[in-house]
Amino acid sequence: MKQISGIVSGEDDIENIHVINKTSKRFTVTNAKGAFVIEAKLQDTIAFTAIQYTTKEIIIDDIILSNGAMRINLSEEINELDEVIVGKILTGNLMLDVGNSEAEPEINFYDVGIPGYTGKRATRTERILSEAKSGTLNTVVNGLSGRTKMLKAHVKLEKNDILITQIRQELSDDLFSRYPLEEDKHMDFWYFCAESPEFVTRCKDQTDIAVLDYLIEKYAEYKANLKSD
Repeated sequence: MKQISGIVSGEDDIENIHVINKTSKRFTVTNAKGAFVIEAKLQDTIAFTAIQYTTKEIIIDDIILSNGAMRINLSEEINELDEVIVGKILTGNLMLDVGNSEAEPEINFYDVGIPGYTGKRATRTERILSEAKSGTLNTVVNGLSGRTKMLKAHVKLEKNDILITQIRQELSDDLFSRYPLEEDKHMDFWYFCAESPEFVTRCKDQTDIAVLDYLIEKYAEYKANLKSD
């Protein structure tokens, strides 16, 4: 294994792009400048994935391995919609066009005495997930394609991926040397830990000992789940 440094570029946000070594099941995320570091060997497959970009895969060749560096440009994910023409043709006369308009004034939910949502605005990924789940047809299509599942995973990763990556890099060797787990299950175990409702409370701004205690607890739960399956 050799550490490979890289830079991701793209038209949209380049922070928190998921960089996954599909061969070794290792992963990391890009920083605000699109930079990342990941361990890899010859012929490993590295995937770059984010909601706003088309997924791209790179095979580690002799040149990349020798240089210890790579530069990746991602293409923006474009969802094309059919053209829709709405409403009447305007005359250019503002007063006449307003008078002919069939549009009704916007109704505030307070005006009709029903509760409305005034909480925190959803993140971009959460909004995309909501759209993907809305409507029976969309739910069926997205369910078949696995897109909704992928979006759900991204929502969780956006919130926890930096923390779990830091924990994995600092404590992975110590944990698995004492509590062995098949290497192909390592990634699944980290996701299992991050999905717990108490993950952030137990791990954020805590000592390594406290975090390791949490990981050992989750390890026992994870092994029990494997046996039950």
